[in-house]
Amino acid sequence: MWLSDFRVVLPDQSLAHGSVRIEDGKIAEIRDGAVPGAEVDGAGLTLIPGLVDLHGDMLEREIEPRPGAPFPVDLALFELDKRLAGAGFTTAFTALSFAWDEEDNKRSDAVTRKIIDTVNELHDSLLVDTYVHGRFEVTNLQVGPLLSELVDAKKVHLVSVMDHTPGRGQYKDVKKYVEFIIKWLGVTKDDIEPQFLEDRINARVAKQQARAWSWDIVRDVIRIAKGHGYAVASHDDDTAAKVDELADMGMTISEFPVTREAAERAKARGMQVVMGSPNLLRGYSHSGNLSALEAVEAGLVDILAVDYYPATSLHAPFALEERGVLPLHEAVKLVTANPANAVNLTDRGEIVVGKRADLALVEAGTHRRVRGTIREGQPIFWDNEMARRGIPTLVS
Repeated sequence: MWLSDFRVVLPDQSLAHGSVRIEDGKIAEIRDGAVPGAEVDGAGLTLIPGLVDLHGDMLEREIEPRPGAPFPVDLALFELDKRLAGAGFTTAFTALSFAWDEEDNKRSDAVTRKIIDTVNELHDSLLVDTYVHGRFEVTNLQVGPLLSELVDAKKVHLVSVMDHTPGRGQYKDVKKYVEFIIKWLGVTKDDIEPQFLEDRINARVAKQQARAWSWDIVRDVIRIAKGHGYAVASHDDDTAAKVDELADMGMTISEFPVTREAAERAKARGMQVVMGSPNLLRGYSHSGNLSALEAVEAGLVDILAVDYYPATSLHAPFALEERGVLPLHEAVKLVTANPANAVNLTDRGEIVVGKRADLALVEAGTHRRVRGTIREGQPIFWDNEMARRGIPTLVS
């Protein structure tokens, strides 16, 4: 099957009128120029690798879109899967948290385990190649053995280690933590007693102080993950010293560093630095931390993650090109090749002969949109515009 006359974004350049042939689910040939009689006409469209995301927090919200109104996990997963395919994703890691504390029932160990089991059971029936990113809150030490078990069973495929104790990491500013809790609970300051927030903060800090951080548990998780070829990420790094400590343990990814100092140290240690694409498009962090745009401009970012808003993964690289920050072929790597390589999925993320034919067909005008998404040579999303241009011959 030929896709002809696209702006084709290759690893080192863009072809203004390029064509790509797909055979047996892989990229078989690339030409600079249109191909007569091609199955799919791409005139005016841009062809990029299928989007790869390492950290999307959407599934929990899909399961319970309003507090106290949960839906079945399988229904939520299939609905999210359709939206991801329509947004150009071909690989995604759904980030799932275990309970931060006893009050957080939606993230209880049993609930999270059920979600993880469902994602794995339904993997082969999903449009997008979907994996599990397990978020390990270090103050929740009882999760360590469960997480180790799930990683060893190959049900969790990426682990991030984090500390959301107020006054540290993302919530180094305790006021920001208070604002987060109010939004998370869906209330206003007037709806709850000030003492409630103070008690909640004090309880979390007390738990932190009462439990010595069992880095032996963290090291066990890292050892098991690496034994299966899985990556382990740090999360919300705020100091160079913290980065050094975690890099020495074997973590190779630094997610959402909250200060420039931490991002610079992570780069110096050879870690892959992840920032949020919503942060980049908005131009600032909603938590008042490091700006993703400033970090990209400083050459400190390797990967952009959707965090809480999937659509931003498509818009971010084009925005970086328009602003003159990066050429498109470099900007696209932040959401395709770089995240894929960071988690050892080296068979995808680039339009290169021999790699998987995971592709997104993009109308890159004022209002960017995905017109079609192809995974391993098979269309998983194909809109009316692409149907008008050509119905692809499916490759078995």
